[in-house]
Amino acid sequence: MSHLTLYHAAPSRSSIVHWMLEELGEPYDLRILSLKRGDSRTPDYLAVNPMGKVPTLRHGDVAITEAAAICTYLADEFPQRRLNIPVGDPRRGIYLKWLFFGPSCLEPAMIDRAFPRKEEAPRPALGYGDYDRMLDVVARAVEPGPYLLGDHFTAADVVIGSGLRWGMGFKLLPERPEFVAYTGRLAERPALQRAEAKDRELAAA
Repeated sequence: MSHLTLYHAAPSRSSIVHWMLEELGEPYDLRILSLKRGDSRTPDYLAVNPMGKVPTLRHGDVAITEAAAICTYLADEFPQRRLNIPVGDPRRGIYLKWLFFGPSCLEPAMIDRAFPRKEEAPRPALGYGDYDRMLDVVARAVEPGPYLLGDHFTAADVVIGSGLRWGMGFKLLPERPEFVAYTGRLAERPALQRAEAKDRELAAA
């Protein structure tokens, strides 16, 4: 089986994939980059990821970028871990929706909140529509619990859960009861605890 290597900086978006790898339970290596030193802008790394960002995952001869895409890939590549919804299951559409919702709606809404424009963008121009509606949609999805697809924890929870945890941590999202309860359940997962412990060690080093 081809080996898994994550190009990683802690903390960063690559922490999403770090958590996913811990959930996967497969052997993997971390290739640590310092964003402050500019490691992601070197010619060697740009040959791997021309965007000059993390994460990048190497699986054999394949290099995959974009956190949600990597999580989707890993869930499908290792179906025995049941972190995906397989093709043919009618729930796969909802699963894919949330995987894409994270980077296309949740994160852009938070970034716009962190760095407001001088003039508000017209609602049709924004992929997420408007911030408050986005919050309501996510809250309704996570409230029933325990996970986005009921009792079945998936890669979609890694992506959406990471976004909610990051957003509340930086005060870019309100600590709505639905979000606090959902992320509290995620925080009990041993895989997330292991990934966070390793990231704290890396950040301290």
